[in-house]
Amino acid sequence: MRPFQVNGTFQPANPAEKLRRTAVRGAAVSIAGQTAGFVLQMGSVVVLARLLTPADFGIVTMVTTFNLLFRSFGLNGFTELIMQRDEITEDFASNIFWINLAIGAFLTVASAASGKLLTLLFHDPLVEPVAVGMSFTIILACLSYIHLALLQRAMLFRAVAVINFVALAVYVVVSILCALAGLHYWALVWGAVCQYVVLAVVAWAACRWLPSLPKRTSGIPTGLAFALNVYLHFGFSYITRNTDNLIVGNRFGARELGFYKRAYDLFVLPASQLLSPMSAVAVRTLSRLKGDREQFERFFLRGLSILAFIGMGIGADFSLVGNDFIRVLLGPQWDEAGKIFTLFGPGIGVMLLYNTHGWIHLSIGRPERWFRWGLIEFLSTAALFFVMLPWGPPGVAFAWTASFFLLMFPGLWYAGQPINLKTGPMFAVIWRFFAASLAAALSCRWILPRFHGSPSAQNVSGAFLQMVEVSAVFFTSYITAVVILHGGTKPIRDALSLLSDLLPERRNAIVEQNNMDQAAID
Repeated sequence: MRPFQVNGTFQPANPAEKLRRTAVRGAAVSIAGQTAGFVLQMGSVVVLARLLTPADFGIVTMVTTFNLLFRSFGLNGFTELIMQRDEITEDFASNIFWINLAIGAFLTVASAASGKLLTLLFHDPLVEPVAVGMSFTIILACLSYIHLALLQRAMLFRAVAVINFVALAVYVVVSILCALAGLHYWALVWGAVCQYVVLAVVAWAACRWLPSLPKRTSGIPTGLAFALNVYLHFGFSYITRNTDNLIVGNRFGARELGFYKRAYDLFVLPASQLLSPMSAVAVRTLSRLKGDREQFERFFLRGLSILAFIGMGIGADFSLVGNDFIRVLLGPQWDEAGKIFTLFGPGIGVMLLYNTHGWIHLSIGRPERWFRWGLIEFLSTAALFFVMLPWGPPGVAFAWTASFFLLMFPGLWYAGQPINLKTGPMFAVIWRFFAASLAAALSCRWILPRFHGSPSAQNVSGAFLQMVEVSAVFFTSYITAVVILHGGTKPIRDALSLLSDLLPERRNAIVEQNNMDQAAID
């Protein structure tokens, strides 16, 4: 794609495409790409967990706790700026590219120099060289962010999904080969460096744009202010999400941090695989609907309903089968991570719903409110971590789950205030799915022991069979409860309708529906 016309203005892809169809298909492609990435990533986790030790993962986690904060500067800030802005010119994009690259170079040096401080913090001399190696990922990532953002602005989500998948595949292959060669934790470092080299190269190949030299142009100060507010929110949110790593690593060491980190990574996978691709589409679409509050609310509530239906089911199921899931996925040597993961499970669905407050802040152009809420999130969640610390890593995991339950509705209420978006309709969408998941989980606890007592899976095959049995009973009960509480199959029909819209072969069959929706949305 060539993003800009000869006169320097942005050239959108498929300008005649209907908004609803574009949004739905964009979400479909993004989720499909993330699903493929999820399968690949899970395969790498299965292999690497058997080639590397918990301490290997713990050492790299000690570094990436800070490295990812620096690496995400352009991704969280400039990406949203380019997608949310009503108009964008080539000169504006070029200036943003060079600003991002300059900041990335500075952060690369800062990250490399932080190795000595991290060694003192975690009491482990192996951290310093890893910090130097991982620092190169920052400048490499900055080379790709603006090009990827331009592709997303053009709603070319298929290209973005392919690019991210290819880069992830390189990470997996390189990491596994290096682990087989006996490089231990360095396998993860070299995998990450190669991943971002490929990400930059393929992003430039897909978005055929060479940034011009910096020029004086309008909108840069306000654009930087927007991006800074977005990044500051991300920064506080990131610190919140990684305070647990600092506490666990400092208090309990690399081995316990390795167990905790594996459980946490699986906990946030639904967010990264489902919420992240939906967010790019949702922010872009809601930004175009912000002038029509009724349609804005309708689109937002539909997304909330889909996330509640999926997230509440997945979260409750993982609460039941978490131990077995970890044993099957990683092996018996990771059983300690399974105990932690079961405490994360109840928070998965609520986490997905809570994070949609960012859609509102960004789409209506109020990142400064998102930043302020990030302060509240950080203070409340960090306080819960310290309260639960006496119970060790499992206590910290429980604190995460509790924080999402406490913050979900206050966060959505605060985000919706500027446009008078009420939480009442949101609660009406959510509560039935929560009640259905709770009822299904309790029914599993009651039904299964009456058939064969309390089974104890001592090996991987037994854990797998037990996981399948429990999940089958749970999801049967969950779907039944959803139907009963909704007085019919409407949520299921809505989900199936959405899936049918995602299929290319149904393009002609849904033209009539698209035309009806167009009158309401466009």
